[in-house]
Amino acid sequence: MAGLKEKRAEETRKAILTAAGKLFKDKGFSQISMREIAKEAGCSHTTIYLYFKDKEALLHHLSGPPLEKLHEQMQAIVSGGEEAEGGRLKQMFRAAVQFSLENRSTYSILLGTNATRVDTESPGSELNRLRLGLFQLMKQELGRTLELPDGERLLAFGRIYYYQLLGVSGTYSESEERTESLMERLSATFDQAVDVLLAGFRAQLSNTNGRD
Repeated sequence: MAGLKEKRAEETRKAILTAAGKLFKDKGFSQISMREIAKEAGCSHTTIYLYFKDKEALLHHLSGPPLEKLHEQMQAIVSGGEEAEGGRLKQMFRAAVQFSLENRSTYSILLGTNATRVDTESPGSELNRLRLGLFQLMKQELGRTLELPDGERLLAFGRIYYYQLLGVSGTYSESEERTESLMERLSATFDQAVDVLLAGFRAQLSNTNGRD
């Protein structure tokens, strides 16, 4: 009997998470109530609170584990990735794109829902600390590649690199092509995008230094 109750509880929990992910994506985090999530999941509005205390807890359970995995992958790239010029930045770009493709139905929730600014000093939630940690790793590697100290210029370049990632993720979020096929077909293009960004950053730095 206990085993059956545990199985039903796990099924209910999964149904709530699935419902929350769908509604957050379709209508937006701020527009959805716990009551609506419960209705979508097929449980009562009191039952849902036995599993999750609020929407923020739901968001963390949806986004935290995959973001932690991506963070670990990014750290490994920074610590021991490709040594060629811009190699680690290309690896990070490909890893982030693959992550978004593997989670294409929820990537906007993972990266954007209730997100804080990338330059904030007090991210507040653990989820936003993870997101900012990812951005900091990308910015750190960009600074190392360009030999550029931390500051407003590096922050701007980091944002541009990040915007490029989000653009690629958005482009293929509705594609039915398999992740493996997309990555095989477009990885060289992603690498070239990083080369173009680096060339543009260096040109701007050179122009700025020439005027100093």
